[in-house]
Amino acid sequence: MVGPTRPQFVLFGSSIVQFSFVQEGWGALLADIYSRKADVVLRGYSGWNSRCALQVLDQVFPKNADEQPSLVIVYFGGNDSMEPHPSGLNAHVPLPEYVENMRKIAIHLKSLSDKTRIIFLSCPPINEARAIEVFGPLGRSNELGRKYSEACIELCKELDVKVIDLWTALQQRDDWLTTCFTDGIHLTSEGSEIVVKEILKVLKEADWEPSLHWGSLANEFSEISPIIFMGPNKTPINTSELALYWQTQWD
Repeated sequence: MVGPTRPQFVLFGSSIVQFSFVQEGWGALLADIYSRKADVVLRGYSGWNSRCALQVLDQVFPKNADEQPSLVIVYFGGNDSMEPHPSGLNAHVPLPEYVENMRKIAIHLKSLSDKTRIIFLSCPPINEARAIEVFGPLGRSNELGRKYSEACIELCKELDVKVIDLWTALQQRDDWLTTCFTDGIHLTSEGSEIVVKEILKVLKEADWEPSLHWGSLANEFSEISPIIFMGPNKTPINTSELALYWQTQWD
C-alpha cells in the first residue's frame, strides 16, 4: 500500500474491461487523465458473464474494507448475450437472470458507502462478420446484444444508477463497423475514445458531491510543486496545474 490515499476508480467487468489498458484503451486513457488525482484500478476478467461476477462480488468489493471506491464502472452483458450452446457450457445467461444479476451487483455496490458512485456500461454493438472471421461462430449477434443493452439501461433507470448506452454511442460514427473494433468485439483506440468521452460527460453532468470529474479534483502535492514561467509574458504556472495538449481535449 502506498500513500497518500487518493480517490479510487474501479473498472469491473469482462474482456472489454480487462483489455482496457491495451492499445490506448479506455482504462489507460482514464488513468492518464486522472494521474495525480485518482487511482484507476483494473478488475477485468475475460470471458466472464454476470453470473461469474456475482461469485466474486464480496471478494472484489468487501463491505468491511477500510477504504471504499469513489467510483465503480461496471460492464457485463456481451458474453451473457451469447446464444446458448447445446452443452450448456458457454457464457450465455438468460435475459431475466442477467437483469437480476446486474440488479444484485448494483445493490451491493450501493451498500459500500454513501460516497461510492456507480456507472454501468451497456452492451456495445459488434462487427459480426469480423468477429466470425477471428473467433469462429461464437453465437454473438447485434440483435441479441441490443436486447441486453436495452435491459441494462431500463434496470439502471429503475435503480437510479448512471448508465452509458454504448450500443448507441459507438454507432454515432458512420464508420463504426470498421474503426471501433480490433477483432469485431474488442475496442480500438477510436472506440475507447468514445467510451472515455461518454464517461467524462456523465462525471461532469452528475450532481455528485464531491464531483469526480477530472477538472474538479485536486492535483496531489501541488503545494510543493515548482513554478515555471511560460509564454512571452513569462506567466508563472505551478507545474502540477500544467495541462498538456493531449489532456486538454478531454475538458
